[in-house]
Formats: sequence, C-alpha cells, structure tokens
Amino acid sequence: MSILLQISDPHFGTEQEPVVEALLDLIRKLRPSVLVVSGDITQRARRAQFAAARAFLDEIAVPNSVVVPGNHDIPLFNLAARALHPYANYRRAFGDELEPLHQSSSLLVIGLNTTRPQRHKDGEVSDEQIERVARSLRRATPEQLRIVVTHQPVHVIRDKDLANLLHGHERAVRAWSEAGADLIMGGHIHLPYMRPLSERFHDLPREVWSIQAGTALSWRVRDGIPNSVNLLHYPTEQPQCCRVERWDFQDEPGRFANVANVEIQLDRRAGQLAQLRTAEKSSR
Repeated sequence: MSILLQISDPHFGTEQEPVVEALLDLIRKLRPSVLVVSGDITQRARRAQFAAARAFLDEIAVPNSVVVPGNHDIPLFNLAARALHPYANYRRAFGDELEPLHQSSSLLVIGLNTTRPQRHKDGEVSDEQIERVARSLRRATPEQLRIVVTHQPVHVIRDKDLANLLHGHERAVRAWSEAGADLIMGGHIHLPYMRPLSERFHDLPREVWSIQAGTALSWRVRDGIPNSVNLLHYPTEQPQCCRVERWDFQDEPGRFANVANVEIQLDRRAGQLAQLRTAEKSSR
C-alpha cells in the first residue's frame, strides 16, 4: 500500500500553531511515504517564511516529497527581486528544482511550476511543459498511479472561481488524458474537492480526476471551509483503483478528522499504453 499526503497553501507566515501540531500528529500516525505540496508554501515569499516551511518538512521527515511553488512564493512587493530573482528564497529552502519528479514501482508524481513572475496570481502551463509531462506519462508502467501536480486548478466547481483556472488547462488536460494521467492535484483556491474531469471535458480519451486541497495551516480559510489536507491510498496489489480521503481540522477536539472519501476506479483501457509507447518510440 502506497500512502501519499497532499497539503496545499500552508502560507507559512499565517500558520496557526494548533493546526500545525494537529497535522504533525496526523502525519506521525499515518506515516505517508510521499508528500505533495501543491504551492503557496509561504504568505509573502520571505526568507524566514521559507525557513519555517523547511523546518516543518524536516520535522515530519516524509521519505519522498514533490514540492512546487505557488504565486505567493514569488515576491510581491519587492519588484526588483520579482523581476530578477523570483525564486531565490524558494531555492534556498527547497533547492534549484522547480519541477520535481518522484517515481517508484507504484507511483509516478510529476511536479509542474505553473507560476509566472509577470502574472500577479494567475498560473500558466506552456506547450513545452504539456508535452514534457505527456512524455513522462507515456513512459509509465501499468502498475504506476500517475499524478500531475500544479498549483492553479484545471477544474473548478463554482462560477466565481473560473478566473482562477490555469491558463492552458484545456490543452493540458486533453494531452495528459491521452498520455495516461490518472489524477491532477492542485490548490490555490482553498477549496477541497474531488471531481472527474469528464464533468468539464465530455470527450476525454480516458478519465482523469481533479484532486483539489484546501489550505492546510493558514488562518486564511474561505467560505467557512476549515483547514484541510488530502490522503491518498493506492493498493499496489490492486492497481485498478485508489482511495482519496479528505481530512479537515476540527477545533474540538483539536485534530484532523476524515470527513469524505472517494473510491476512484482507474481508467486502464486495454492496449492503450502499449500503443502510446510504440508511437513515442517511433517518433524519436
């Protein structure tokens, strides 16, 4: 059994200590093997905020992690830093790789940097990024659960969030669906939900799910939705399905509790992956 924890938008600098301690307790109890952090690690991209985030990740000591930046992880008020060295503080804490990849016999997790210094908060995925991710997906094995991690969402469930959709998301979703993606994880809007992308795209080559996480630690909750994280269970002995659980922080008794579960049947259409790999090899 592979266990993956997704946290998003912790916004260090606005974290709440009781929530931090509760999340630490949850991680110690469940012991995930992979951590995904889908952006907005800090509130204002300051060195001290990144240092606090780095200390948190060091304390939880999850063996493998995929961490991507969000729009809040680029300086907002320091225009010179935003233009010349937008990821300097991020790199001090998390290294130079802005698009990390984790791969094991059971998981393929592809991190994508969807931030753009020239944009205020909007995210974007380029044609080059779309194709690079698709190539990685095509090389996956049938046993691997294939996950793409962005910051901004590729699917929203409220009209007021339409402006927050990732620029280029339609091209990306169709290309990654064809290439074999199972899940696209994101954050940004502090709203947790799990939805099949066929809700928005009715002619996808295969089903892909949007897995959105709420804000993990910040007091900047929205619409009365509490702090929230997602936990994914992938039974390696049954690679046709996975379970995604939503865990919300509850003031009483001051801990995270499992409030929603979704069983996802993975779309493994016979022969599709073999055909994609053959096409990929012939194009080289």
